[in-house]
Amino acid sequence: MAITPITELTDRARDVFRTVVDSYLASGVPVGSKTIAQMSRLNLSPASIRGVMQELEELGLLASPHTSAGRMPTDRGLRLFVDGMMQSLEPSAEERAAIEARAGGGGPVEEALAATTAALSGLSACAGLVMVPKREVTLRQIAFVPLSGTQALAVLVSEDGAVENRVVALGAGMTPSALVEAGNYMTATLAGLTLAEARARVEREMAEGQAAIDGAARVLVERGLAVWSEDGARRPVLIVRGQGRLIDAAAAADLDRVRDLLDDLEGKQEIAGLLDSARAGDATRIFIGAENKLFALSGSSVIARPFRGLDGQVVGVVGVIGPTRLNYARVVPIVDFTAATLARLMG
Repeated sequence: MAITPITELTDRARDVFRTVVDSYLASGVPVGSKTIAQMSRLNLSPASIRGVMQELEELGLLASPHTSAGRMPTDRGLRLFVDGMMQSLEPSAEERAAIEARAGGGGPVEEALAATTAALSGLSACAGLVMVPKREVTLRQIAFVPLSGTQALAVLVSEDGAVENRVVALGAGMTPSALVEAGNYMTATLAGLTLAEARARVEREMAEGQAAIDGAARVLVERGLAVWSEDGARRPVLIVRGQGRLIDAAAAADLDRVRDLLDDLEGKQEIAGLLDSARAGDATRIFIGAENKLFALSGSSVIARPFRGLDGQVVGVVGVIGPTRLNYARVVPIVDFTAATLARLMG
């Protein structure tokens, strides 16, 4: 069924509909005709308002969960509200400062992305999401630290300052000097290369007999690169922060929905696929409830916007996920500002 154009609603119907939506988004509970009569400026009786609400229900814009419970907007109704009636509220100076402070905190890019996403989560009272492509690590320094006679800690420092540690199994007879030799060789030979480039160079030099290291160190170099390369292939592309904010007082009465939503967040590949669909274009995308089959059970909404680098190419997508009754007018501009901030960070 097509969404009813906002222009086809009478002024009275639009006023009643807006009041129902505003009240529901603020409280999370269905709204009755008496409440509308007190809030509306139309000076209508509760009986007249009930008639209008019935018409809106027949159009698929409102629904009544129980016979005597009042009305709440449907997913179709929320879509009509978001697309045709919502008046956005610009982020406050404090909200902008909070996001910029997290993005400009320094350190590895992943930490800045995670911190910014956490700030977005706190400001929106939703779970914050950011998706970026799998990143190629560029090497700066490599070292091997002995842990025992059979294991060593491989320490990788990337060009952006990130430090990653991996445990590597040692072969029989591996000496401390071999660990130092392997680290010195990798730092001197492979600095400035990505993992894929480094592995290709090591394989080529060893095949051509050009690697100036002995057999034990050679084995250690190969194992270290194999461990990092395998892990890099599984590097997560989706960061989620603030899941706990989804469990609020209103959600306590609907724990099944919250459980379904948290299950959705565990399926990161599905969420990443949804965010990926928001990469095209420059506009913010809003996915409401059952409009997307992923959220048919949990009744959730996603607000997402792509952000671009200096070359104009899409770098990633940032957004939030929360119940369909989230404050769209406030959250959409916050997501937009976060996307612009991340674009400056990634540029």
